[in-house]
This record gives sequence, C-alpha cells and structure tokens, in this order.
Amino acid sequence: VAYLIIFHILFVLFVWTYWKSIFTLPVQPGKKYHMSYADKERYENEERPEVQRQILAEIARKLPVYTRTGSGGIRFCDRCQLIKPDRCHHCSVCAVCVLKMDHHCPWVNNCIGFSNYKFFLLFLAYSLLYCLYIAATVFKYFIKYWTGELTNGRSKFHILFLLFLAVMFFVSLMFLFGYHCWLVSRNRSTLEAFSTPIFQNGPDKNGFNLGFVKNLQQVFGEKKKLWLLPVASSQGDGHFFPMRALCEAQNPLLSNEEQWEDDGIDEEPHEHGEAASLAIERET
Repeated sequence: VAYLIIFHILFVLFVWTYWKSIFTLPVQPGKKYHMSYADKERYENEERPEVQRQILAEIARKLPVYTRTGSGGIRFCDRCQLIKPDRCHHCSVCAVCVLKMDHHCPWVNNCIGFSNYKFFLLFLAYSLLYCLYIAATVFKYFIKYWTGELTNGRSKFHILFLLFLAVMFFVSLMFLFGYHCWLVSRNRSTLEAFSTPIFQNGPDKNGFNLGFVKNLQQVFGEKKKLWLLPVASSQGDGHFFPMRALCEAQNPLLSNEEQWEDDGIDEEPHEHGEAASLAIERET
C-alpha cells in the first residue's frame, strides 16, 4: 500500500508538471515594446543604418532595456517588429519573441521561457524521482532473476526491459537536471550560457547573478511552500530583471545616447561602409 501511494503521488506530480510545461504558452513582450505604426513606417522608410539606430534609441528611452547586441546596438527583432526586453529572444520554431527564453524543448513541444521554466524544472525533478523509484522497486526482482528464483519467462523480459528503461532515463535526466540546477544557481538561461549577455561595459556572464538564494527566488518565488508545486510563483513579469552591477542601475541607452549621435551621422556617404558594418544586429 505504501509503495502504491508513493507511486501515484509521483505519477500525479509527473503528469501535472508535464501538462503545465506543455500548455503554458510562452509570454511575449508587452505592447510598449512594439513599434507604433508611425515609428514602424519611419524606420522602414529610412535606409541609413545610423539613422535607424537613432530611431530605435528614441523609442527605447522609456523602456527598461539594458543589454545590447555584439556591435553595441539595441536588440531589435525585425520579424516581430519590437525592441527586445532583456533576456528575450526570438524562437524560430514558435515564430515569436519569448520572454527570458531558455530553449525550445522537443520533449514538451513548447518553448521554455519565463512563463514555464519553473514547471520544466519540476518536470525534470519529478521525472528523475519517478525513474529512480521504479528502478529501486524493480531491482529486487532483477536480483531474483539472476539467482533463478523467477520461473516465469515473460516476467523476466518485463523486469529487464523496465529496469533498463528506468536506469537509462534516470542517467540522462540526472545530467540534464544537474545542468539546469547549475544554470539556476548562476541565474543564467541556456542561451546565456552559450552566448554571454552584453551590457554597457561589455559582456558579463554574471550580469544577472544576484547570489544563490535570490537566484532561486527569481525562478521559484519567495514562498517556499510553493516551490515544489507546479503553480506560477516566479518573481517579476519577465520584462525586467535585477542586475548585479550597480553601475547598470540607469538605462545605458540613455547614458550613451550622445556617443551614438557622434558615431558618424555627419560623415560623408563614402565613409558609411564601416558604420554600416557596426549597425544594429537583427537577432533571430
């Protein structure tokens, strides 16, 4: 009876977290990050990259965006026609910009981001416990198989197959879950682990690292009683994230506006080649 109770509890949590990971749609940036019709028309009709950069800088004045592209420009998605919030990326599979995008997961056929990252972590954790529990309860019958205590040939095959699957998935999930635990402890996403976010003072892989406890609270929330339940409790709205460096407390788009204005706007047309190469990167 105790084995069955534990089994069904793990099974319910496993299915619940899997369901939440699948059907929790990724959150897209709010309307204030989208271009208005007039700004969009002005941006598309402008052919000079440096002027386009100024247009984006003007639009971004009222937005809390602190990260940049590799060339120092504003992160702009030409497909969704919006200025990307910090940690937001465009998913080519979902064809939308996803807040705090981590990756597109084929296991759940959904984009893992701000809205369902906690559910994805719990799904991995309960899947790991589920496989471990099955392997532990089947292992004693596997021993009986080797000692010849089992006489039914069909049961031998079932036990071997079940134990093999449980151990195989347990090992693979252990590495995947361990990697994401490390990411949470450093307050990074999978994309940020491979491509360091760039701030005003350059790339900083620990730009969002606030310390172990605060990093956990960003994903799971402040109420510890909700940490192990697949209910929404993550901090913030996905558009803005506290940063480690105090010097980044002000919007770098505003503080560096004069530098952008002197980036070659008054140069002759034959000098625009180098400026064009350093223009805004449209990330996809």
